[in-house]
Amino acid sequence: MTTKKSKTMAFLDELIGEPMTLGGLLAAIRKCDEIPQAALAKRLGISKSHLCDIEKGRKAVSLERAARFAKELGYSEEQFVRLALQQMVEVAGLPFWVELMDKSVGRHDKPRLRARRAPPKVRRAA
Repeated sequence: MTTKKSKTMAFLDELIGEPMTLGGLLAAIRKCDEIPQAALAKRLGISKSHLCDIEKGRKAVSLERAARFAKELGYSEEQFVRLALQQMVEVAGLPFWVELMDKSVGRHDKPRLRARRAPPKVRRAA
């Protein structure tokens, strides 16, 4: 069983200084596109305070809502859903990384969800 993250996710984690979250991704998209928080919240159909709570990791996003956010913003549903699911796993205190595979790809007719044991967290020196 492997515990390595993809090179892309490892790069993003290093770039932002912590593991990528759905809230962090939404905040990054908003800042890069120079969209005010209120405008993005309206586009997503949520309140500004709720978006703030999501960005700060105080609120979780359902899998259905994560997919809807991705569609609305024109991004990968798979990554938004994976990040939402990863947050649920972490809140539950489980030491796993989540990977998703498109159900239409492959030989099996079961949904694919693979969880791998997460590596220990590394604390950075201040």
